[in-house]
Amino acid sequence: MDLVVSPALTIPAAELEWRFSRSSGPGGQHVNTSDSRVALSWNVAGSTVLSDQQRLLLLQQLKRSLVAGVLTVTASEQRSQLRNRETALAKLAALVAGGLAPGPPPRRRTKATRGSNYRRLDAKKQRAATKRQRQRPPAD
Repeated sequence: MDLVVSPALTIPAAELEWRFSRSSGPGGQHVNTSDSRVALSWNVAGSTVLSDQQRLLLLQQLKRSLVAGVLTVTASEQRSQLRNRETALAKLAALVAGGLAPGPPPRRRTKATRGSNYRRLDAKKQRAATKRQRQRPPAD
């Protein structure tokens, strides 16, 4: 099943690699025999659906999550393999969409207003006066 990330980007099922294993944790007899944990991998560096610009952007944005250019997500929250597959697809789509999303606009540097400077210095003076009053009087 193809993964629709956005209207402009669809990852074909042929590029997705599935691995299944047993989930960890308690669960009784059934959990020892079913491979419900899902690992979904997608080779970002070798993908044919990405443009060069998209590939560079994803490789830069997701570099902490990539191992040799491959993005892998796991899902073991659900008890059934089918639901874990759906969860893994949703996680991968969210990661890729977030990696392709434009960043925030650059911050414009501003200068503190005269009033805010006055209030800050006034608060510092009041704090210093409070601390001065808490001190012991000098011994004469």
